[in-house]
Amino acid sequence: MFFLTAADSDLRHDWTLAEAQALFALPFNDLLYRAHSVYRRHFDPNSVQISTLLSIKTGACPEDCAYCPQSARYHTGLKAEKLMHVEDVVAQARRAHAGGATRFCMGAAYRSPKDKDLDHIIDMVKAVRALGMETCATLGMLTPPQAQRLADAGLDYYNHNIDTSEEFYTEIISTRCFQDRLDTLEAVRAAGMRVCCGGIIGMGESLTDRAKMLHTLASLPEHPESVPINQLVRVPGTPLDHAAPVDPLDFVRVIAVARVLMPRSHVRLSAGRAQMSDELQALAFFAGANSIFYGDKLLTTENPEQDHDRQLLARLGIHAEPQAGVTARRAAADALHAQSRAAT
Repeated sequence: MFFLTAADSDLRHDWTLAEAQALFALPFNDLLYRAHSVYRRHFDPNSVQISTLLSIKTGACPEDCAYCPQSARYHTGLKAEKLMHVEDVVAQARRAHAGGATRFCMGAAYRSPKDKDLDHIIDMVKAVRALGMETCATLGMLTPPQAQRLADAGLDYYNHNIDTSEEFYTEIISTRCFQDRLDTLEAVRAAGMRVCCGGIIGMGESLTDRAKMLHTLASLPEHPESVPINQLVRVPGTPLDHAAPVDPLDFVRVIAVARVLMPRSHVRLSAGRAQMSDELQALAFFAGANSIFYGDKLLTTENPEQDHDRQLLARLGIHAEPQAGVTARRAAADALHAQSRAAT
């Protein structure tokens, strides 16, 4: 007879919205205790996965995402830049690798990439992968053939955040619908890539919206391997410039609930870290965050500098995830991708 271990029983895809809401309603210490207990059963609680994000094509996006300074519809002072050259991207990746990053993420301000641009990006993916780093891209919506091309080129992860709940989504974006997001995630997963998908806190959403956003992710057939939790960066010129700030403890609650609902995912502290105190970040790590972006920029917004991050992690006794973790994940993913290709 087969018995589930405690760690195995943590992994569920049948969470109800009421259960997610009940987690948010727990007393703060009870929620942190539960989240940290789940965290320890699946990860080394003193290890953090380090990624670096580079904007490979900046600005002039036709979308109207209310939080984004890269939208061509808003006057934020951001200068649009064309797609970078492959050699320049590789130089940035080498620098990130030398600084301790094990994953290199490439972001481009597209609604969806054109095939001719995808040719160029595929060259970037292959070159960065050759450095031994995990590769990730966020390029907007993908068709299934585009997703397959990226997977065949060796792209490890594709980021496509759902941002918020389906109900609140129309308050933030009108140029695409929530289902468009889910369709891209389905294409990415079908192509054999791993999924990076999370949301943004502080856009005026309700507690119910936060619960629904995490419930949507936890209800996917496979949980996203990476779940970035972003705190809104209020950029002058965007519609959300004057959004109310997020209560720091409310932000930690989102991290903790994400950890409970998706126990095997890397939960990432993403945008907004420059505005977070060291104490808030330490609490978020305890609640289950085990991934960060490293470097002075997150696409176009400020990020804590590497020296400060190193000092903070050292003070907390947290070390960077070793390269062995990257190698093991890639070997497992490559084997599954090969099986998928053979089956088709």
